[in-house]
Amino acid sequence: GRYGLQRREGRVVQVAEERREGGAGCRREKGRKGCGLQKREGRERVRGMRWANWIFHLGFDVRAGVIISQASIYDLEMHKYRRVLYRGFVSEFFVPYMDPTEEWYYKTFFDCGEFGFGLSTISLKPLTDCPANAQFMDAYYAAQDGTPVKISNAYCIFERHAGNILWRYTEVTIPDIVITEVRAEVTLVVRTVSTIGNYDYIIDWEFKPSGSIKMEVGLTGVLEIGAVNYTHIDQIEEEVFGTLVADNSIAVNHDHFLTYHLDLDVDGETNSFVKNNFVTKQATGHNTPRKSYWNIVSETAKTELDARIRLGLKPADLVVVNPNKKTKPGNPFGYRLIPGAVAGTLLLEDDYPQIRGAFTKYNVWVTTSPKNGQEEDMLMKVEERTH
Repeated sequence: GRYGLQRREGRVVQVAEERREGGAGCRREKGRKGCGLQKREGRERVRGMRWANWIFHLGFDVRAGVIISQASIYDLEMHKYRRVLYRGFVSEFFVPYMDPTEEWYYKTFFDCGEFGFGLSTISLKPLTDCPANAQFMDAYYAAQDGTPVKISNAYCIFERHAGNILWRYTEVTIPDIVITEVRAEVTLVVRTVSTIGNYDYIIDWEFKPSGSIKMEVGLTGVLEIGAVNYTHIDQIEEEVFGTLVADNSIAVNHDHFLTYHLDLDVDGETNSFVKNNFVTKQATGHNTPRKSYWNIVSETAKTELDARIRLGLKPADLVVVNPNKKTKPGNPFGYRLIPGAVAGTLLLEDDYPQIRGAFTKYNVWVTTSPKNGQEEDMLMKVEERTH
């Protein structure tokens, strides 16, 4: 049976309902309509969501946590849904600490692979973890003896009214007339929280009516502390590998390398990875005072080596396009990857933590993987450092 969330007159409402024995539960707050679920055969429980011009499936995995799949957006002109994302999830959190002493050198954690983002998912608290308009959903996984384990309120789904402007324009060129059109931005957020060690990871997937999907992560909790004899920075006479934050307490330097797995299906499975380089050119032959301008030189990746990207070295846009689907002027349909703050590893390549986390050498990796034994499809892994 299919359940869905649909935006109608500013509310998220249920558009279909069918319950089956053994299906995943949906938490209903008093006086509100329930959120949507979808149950399919197989080991992975999937929830089907419908909101505004989006439809997508919401799944759960003990290693990755929340999984967004088959995300499609409705095209008003074509009167059909067009695929954007086949599957997306947090692939890994690599957390190497920067204290090489005997007590700390081994602390180079893989939070997904070693602990499990889904296994570490915690129950969300209404009105604090999520706003008043949120709908809550439970998740299940199999324990080591095969018995089902329920995580109550594992997800919350809510409309976000942040006061942002989606689109606006003011026409002032018509004499004696001013025409203004403004559209407020309302988005849909899927949120989950995983607690691993001393950190709580807040994972948000935000769907926008403009067609964008925004991934956000928040880190909160308590510091990982190393013991020292110092109570003031003036007493420090040796390298302490962190910051003195209280008496006898060093907050040890460390990184959080967050890696997303994005299996894109932009308007179909045949996709190409394109790097649009912004190149400065000299202005000649135009008889104007201008001396320079910039233009775009595109590079389409032909091998996986071509698609290893270190962000921030040169100005460029990273785009996934469908070369077989064109707009009326002839441009391919595509989605642009817009990264946040750019950072890379500072460890030596032969250092053991860097050997384990060698994927942090590049911010973007693009590879291919067969789907159902058929033709290969493009996978993208995107890495950012939180601090």
